[in-house]
Amino acid sequence: MDKPTHLIEYETMLLGRHRHLDRSAYTLLSRIRTAGMMSIGQLSEAFGLDVSTLNRHTSALLRDGLAERIADPDGGIARKFRLTEAGERYLDDERTKNIRGLEKVLADWTPEEVAEFAAFLGRFNTDVERLGGRSWPRPDPASRQESGTR
Repeated sequence: MDKPTHLIEYETMLLGRHRHLDRSAYTLLSRIRTAGMMSIGQLSEAFGLDVSTLNRHTSALLRDGLAERIADPDGGIARKFRLTEAGERYLDDERTKNIRGLEKVLADWTPEEVAEFAAFLGRFNTDVERLGGRSWPRPDPASRQESGTR
């Protein structure tokens, strides 16, 4: 593990162990919140996953009352998923926990180091998205400031 790419792979794998909420639920809820209502087909395209996998994950969201399926407001045939009030609260609570945890970890970092790390993570993710052909919508900078993120 002496190559930097090997170290990055290992460290990004370790990041996944710190999730409180089921990672797929957190990611699905975040995507729907950021992009707006989405059908199974749109989710399949966005995540590069087959419909049967997404049906299992979205069924869990429906069962837990975190999302609901509604008729397409634009008149399309496919039904769309949207977050319920409980889903919005749950996502907010989990995001708050994640941010608090990050703030504890980064407490000894300078604001410049935190900003630089965030910029590198953003660049890394957008490069992965570019290579995979699937971009991820991001909240505008004003909403990130309002939510208290660094």
